[in-house]
Amino acid sequence: MNMVDRMKRTPVTEQAPEIRATNFKEVCLGYNEEEAIKEANRCLTCKNPKCVEGCPVAIDIPGFIDFAKKGNFESAAKEIAKYSSLPAVCGRVCPQESQCEGKCVLGIKGEPVAIGKLEKFTADWSRRNNVDLSQTEAKNGKKVAVVGSGPAGLTCAGDLAKKGYEVTIFEALHETGGVLVYGIPEFRLPKDEVVKAEIENIKKLGVKIETNVVIGRTIKIDELIKEEDFKAVFIGSGAGLPKFMGIPGENANGVFAANEFLTRVNLMKAYKEDYVTPVNIGKKVAIVGGGNVAMDAARTALRLGSEAHIVYRRSAEELPARAEEVHHAREEGIIFDILTNPTEILVDENGWVKGMSCMRMELGEPDASGRRSPKVVEGSEFVMDVDTVIMSLGTSPNPLISSTTEGLDINKWQCIIADENGLTSKIGVYAGGDAVTGAATVILAMGAGKKAAAAIDEYLR
Repeated sequence: MNMVDRMKRTPVTEQAPEIRATNFKEVCLGYNEEEAIKEANRCLTCKNPKCVEGCPVAIDIPGFIDFAKKGNFESAAKEIAKYSSLPAVCGRVCPQESQCEGKCVLGIKGEPVAIGKLEKFTADWSRRNNVDLSQTEAKNGKKVAVVGSGPAGLTCAGDLAKKGYEVTIFEALHETGGVLVYGIPEFRLPKDEVVKAEIENIKKLGVKIETNVVIGRTIKIDELIKEEDFKAVFIGSGAGLPKFMGIPGENANGVFAANEFLTRVNLMKAYKEDYVTPVNIGKKVAIVGGGNVAMDAARTALRLGSEAHIVYRRSAEELPARAEEVHHAREEGIIFDILTNPTEILVDENGWVKGMSCMRMELGEPDASGRRSPKVVEGSEFVMDVDTVIMSLGTSPNPLISSTTEGLDINKWQCIIADENGLTSKIGVYAGGDAVTGAATVILAMGAGKKAAAAIDEYLR
């Protein structure tokens, strides 16, 4: 391959914006075999691969791509499986541009290798071709409990099962997958086809999953250890408690927290016409926030027939969402009202949203995070004519587990305090993912689950 060809990535097929904006099918259709081999051959197989340093679960990226170059997708899938239990998820939802692909040397003068799309292709190929990824060490008879079946819990459980532990996951909801099933929309991450298949792979390692078990209510952490004989516990219970602005009118009818809205649509299938879990979404919706969850909520509202506005108090350059998500949202017709901050939700005589008072903002000097602080433009008040408001301002951990577990330290944000290996203030109890960091990404939660699994293995040996 000559250097000119090597600089440009192989284009990936997507549903056209005007078609996908009306359905919940997956936006990115991905590579076929020929395209995957072509894209894999752009990789330089660096001796000191920076892409691996950029991956929170340290996948041997040149290793799996090397197999893909030759069309040996089974070996590529088995190579990824040594490091990741959720490749079909990661290939779709990881912020690759700031991780593996952000470190690719081809990105200095051209376009980085499409590592995420190659991972997606490899995982999908292995699922369609029934590749067996269930190799484990002999059972060692030691029991470990995992709280929560989101990305942190699934990763920790999968890694420990591979090492021979008897792992049981306790999930509060009726469906397994955590944020993968209730948070990320179908058009980004298909539930039956992708998420359920990845969870089945983890079950094939011998992991047991018990749903409808609310740790702290149904059973407490201390009881798992003392009465159920679990030798260690990993808490990956996520961050499901929504944050609000504290402005007047926030508890009106027609105001949603983004995670409540997305849970109704995803888990309760409100997007399917034959399901009796409607979601009362209006004709014009304001989504307050600029992260990935805000993009997910806006793109979901659009597909349910609304005119959707992203209302964000900083500039477009500072939107924290992934570049791909913002690009897809713009293509689909989401309207961006940037440098805009709500001050009050206006309510009609029946208690329903009838509008939202806002102020225009301008950017001042950078704050502690390095982002420029937004300041109010005096005299710039105006009213947005909306009938639904979705607050997407982040989430924090539910205090149920920390308040029912003796000796488990938390910080002022209700997050469980854990060291770099996930060890908490309580011996034998580890934690990771959003329960420790507050709302973050799927892959960082997976990285935390992976580190904790290694630490638990060392502790129990």
